[in-house]
This record gives sequence, structure tokens and C-alpha cells, in this order.
Amino acid sequence: MPRIVLCTTHFCGFCLAAKRLLAKKGLDFDEIDVSFDEEKRAEMVARAQGARTVPQIFIRDRHMGGYVELAALDRTGELDAWLAEIEPDGELV
Repeated sequence: MPRIVLCTTHFCGFCLAAKRLLAKKGLDFDEIDVSFDEEKRAEMVARAQGARTVPQIFIRDRHMGGYVELAALDRTGELDAWLAEIEPDGELV
């Protein structure tokens, strides 16, 4: 299973910002586009404990929220702790 998963939609500025932030850190992630797939969107909502907005971000199967939460964790340095055991290719160290 991928270590970082982003659930996104087309034309979502926050989704683009999340992808840029992770790419800036040199991290690979899997993107699941839920734009027109009700089944994938329902799965995202279930995994995200009812959250319907995008992006929804999962790191090592842990739901961490959306872009706002991702950026906040990055500002405080906590994101690096979450990612400490992940190599740039997305695999565990």
C-alpha cells in the first residue's frame, strides 16, 4: 500500500498546493481522482471519517486532513516527523 495518498478533484487549488508541497519535499504519492467517481468519493469520505472536501490526505494509512492541515504540520515541523520513516520513493526506511 502506498505510504502517501491524496484524494483530489480536477480544478482544485488546494489539491494542487498539496501536491506542490509534497513534491517540494521530494516525496512521491499516489493520487486518487474522485471528481467523477462516486464509489471512490464514498470510499474517501469513509476513510476520512466523513470529510467530504478535497484534498483528503493519508500518510501511512493515517488520515491527516486536507491542505490546511498539511501546511500547518509543515510550518511547525511536525510533517517531517510524520514522514521521517519514508524514503523519497515512498517506501519505508
